[in-house]
Amino acid sequence: MSAERRLNEHDPRDADIRMALDAQTALMPYALAVFAVCLPLYVWAGSFAADAGWLAMSFAVFAVNWGAFYGVVAWLRTDAAQDVRRRSRVQLASGLLWALAVVQMTLFADGGGPARDTLLQMSVGAAIICIFFSAPHLLSLLVIAPVASAAPLVALFSRPDGVRAGAQAWGALALAMALSLVFNRMLRRQHALALEHERLLRERLDVLETAERSARSKSDIVATLSHEIRNGLTGVTHVLAAAAGKGGRAAPSREQLNAALDAAQDLVAVLNATLDSETAEAGRLAVDSVPFEPVRLIRDLVLLERPHALAKGLEMTVHIEPDLERRPLGAAIGDPMRTRQIVANLVGNAVKYTVRGRIEVRVEQRADAIAIQVADTGPGLSAEEMEQAFQAFQRVERTGAGVNGAGLGLSLSRQLARLMGGGLEGAGAVGVGSCFTLTLPFDEHAACPVDPVGEEPQAVEPVGAPPSNLRVLIAEDDALNAAMLRAILEQLGHQVVHAQNGRRALDLARICDFDLVMLDGRMPILDGPQTAAALRALDGDNRDIPIVAVIGGDADEARECLDAGADTVLRKPVSVAAVARAVADAAALDRRSIAGQAAVA
Repeated sequence: MSAERRLNEHDPRDADIRMALDAQTALMPYALAVFAVCLPLYVWAGSFAADAGWLAMSFAVFAVNWGAFYGVVAWLRTDAAQDVRRRSRVQLASGLLWALAVVQMTLFADGGGPARDTLLQMSVGAAIICIFFSAPHLLSLLVIAPVASAAPLVALFSRPDGVRAGAQAWGALALAMALSLVFNRMLRRQHALALEHERLLRERLDVLETAERSARSKSDIVATLSHEIRNGLTGVTHVLAAAAGKGGRAAPSREQLNAALDAAQDLVAVLNATLDSETAEAGRLAVDSVPFEPVRLIRDLVLLERPHALAKGLEMTVHIEPDLERRPLGAAIGDPMRTRQIVANLVGNAVKYTVRGRIEVRVEQRADAIAIQVADTGPGLSAEEMEQAFQAFQRVERTGAGVNGAGLGLSLSRQLARLMGGGLEGAGAVGVGSCFTLTLPFDEHAACPVDPVGEEPQAVEPVGAPPSNLRVLIAEDDALNAAMLRAILEQLGHQVVHAQNGRRALDLARICDFDLVMLDGRMPILDGPQTAAALRALDGDNRDIPIVAVIGGDADEARECLDAGADTVLRKPVSVAAVARAVADAAALDRRSIAGQAAVA
């Protein structure tokens, strides 16, 4: 069956034709019953005619039509009947058989002698039956009705003594045609309502499926986070309780503190992955598309992960394609921060799951793409396990027992890779190891930036950062967030003044000089955007002070802060490197020359 002839269920015309044909098919048994009831009357009247051969021919025509109808009913159960246009032609042809039977009856009646008028009136009745039972399908009605009506009318009007009977037959046939058109119109209206009902039902089912998928996702999030938060916070709580001297226990050891720090970092990683995954699932996760140097990014990541690998007795090597090392031009195209996130997850997984052997990171160019491979000699994954590993909140029980994680790393990494125009694939063999390949677009003529890309995880100031000892005003209503931000800023060498809300920060800005203001996006009394707008409306030097908005929301909240006058947006949870970079970016702005511009850290 050709593609053009297949039923398009989303085409309203095809759907309407199918419903009309279904209605006509439902009337077929009744049509056969009516002709069966009328046949004895027709035979009785035909017995008064002089030509018995014509009567026998009528029997033969009726037998052929009944056989054809039973064949059509059987054919409608086959796959070939799914083509509505072919089915329309078949049903039209079967209706024409009965119209031709009326023509044969008329020819027999015209030579029927004393039974002529009676037989012609019966032919008119047979034509009316054909009109009625072809009414559901408009094309059949418009074709069959004239064919079935023409012969009786011509025979009646052909003789002067039959004009009156012909006029009566004409009126009856016209009335039958009008009623059949009304019937067809009503059926088409019902079909339209049925199609609209089906469309609404499909939409409702789609909404229900989306809601169920969202509910399952939220259930998975709650189950995962509850487990990870409980485990992480329990360990941190025990260490903090020991540090506070509760229960008479000794102060925590360095190993306990490191374990608590690892648990807290794992918890932050789980929360970040969950938020990013939900944002990506909702289609609100944005990535940059800029040229960057992948070789330096990979070397930096391996340098950071190599101590963890060595602590487990693993060998970690990097292989860079020689052409990538030597060429003066050429850069990967994508988001360097997200690329770092993906590769860090792949390398981290390799270190986490590999017990013995080695980890190899390879970078090579493939046509117009750059490929970053991370291979290990870990437990390896089968094809089914690999597919499961790329599903959100799904962990492979064979390899994931006793290992922390939410089961989101690979799923999120693949989403990020696709958003950057690349891809992430995995292959493995049980007992041999796994290999994951990240591909990103590569531009041979693009120039890489001079400075390193991505966010450095160490507490160092970026190149070009302003000198230390800045006077920083923090507006943050959450005491824990404020304490953490103060600790980071003081670690970077800055002086900090804390205000618990936007109103207090505005009062301090009126009487004191500051080099930088960091505002929480959501605060009581005056929120972040309102405070930023009020600061820009001040008189004096603080009117042009750099403002960093520290937010925990989405892009809409960031845009509100930037539109209100903030220079840079920093998203929670913050890290030392992120704060250092945000402070450097904001403090480097000269609002007198680039007023109105904003950057997002």
